[in-house]
Amino acid sequence: MSQEKAQILQEYLSLDKAVSFNKNAIPECPIPDPSCWLLANSYYFGHPEWAKNYFDSCHRHENFKERWIAATGGWNNKIVIDIGCGPGNLYATLGGIPKILIGVDVSRGALEMAKEIGYSPLLADAQNLPFVSKFADIVAVNATLHHCDDMSKALSEAARLVRLGGLLVIDHDPQLTAWDFKGIAMLFYKVRLAIYKMFLSNLHIPKEERLCALSTETHHKPGDGVTPNLFRSILEPMGFEVKLYPHNHTVGADVLSGNIGKPPHWRYRLGQFLSGINPYSSEAALSLMCIAQRNKDISPSED
Repeated sequence: MSQEKAQILQEYLSLDKAVSFNKNAIPECPIPDPSCWLLANSYYFGHPEWAKNYFDSCHRHENFKERWIAATGGWNNKIVIDIGCGPGNLYATLGGIPKILIGVDVSRGALEMAKEIGYSPLLADAQNLPFVSKFADIVAVNATLHHCDDMSKALSEAARLVRLGGLLVIDHDPQLTAWDFKGIAMLFYKVRLAIYKMFLSNLHIPKEERLCALSTETHHKPGDGVTPNLFRSILEPMGFEVKLYPHNHTVGADVLSGNIGKPPHWRYRLGQFLSGINPYSSEAALSLMCIAQRNKDISPSED
């Protein structure tokens, strides 16, 4: 790793957290007793073939870019921390010229890819970040919370880094109310992989890759996911104004006007219908985007 990028990280590191810097290696904050979920994420997103597939296909659409630009105003000349950056999809899609761009992930292989496109990488657990508080203009957490053991803890840690007037933007975590399958819908969910293989070959992924990908998604299952209360209960006491935007991934800047986009794919709508969920409602939107601005400076002891 370059001396310049190492110095960028060191400027914002907390003195009470150990981070190792070795020549030409990714800086690392030790993770004692990693969970099976964390290890699964490290392996999957560090797999050279699977990580490349993810980088090429996920979060790379124009409506995604438009939604994030609308939410953040762009990254030019800003201090940005991308938590759960993976191989770098977010910056590769949004572009811009950040003043500082730090990428945090648990996968060394993914961070090596992110480094190549401009990130200052750090291997660390999103639930125990080694940074000082309140220095970032933008903290981005895309498709990350549901991969963490403790979503509340990861959310609190991300929020802690946002300066007064700065933004915390979270997206692409499953909204619990959209995935609250019951009865026969739950049965279909449990056998969906066999159905994909037999009747929907375009949705079928090789078994090893599919099972490993599923093992990374700690909170992406029926009856689990993010809620408005999760965001409000943690962020508002920390001085944030919280705005929430449910959506179905098909909408760009219009999400800020309340447009949830096209209804979910028919297979999701079927599960929702069978569970008594109106598939055209905001509660049925697959993800819940959170845009939170820190408008109140709360002392570190309260934070």
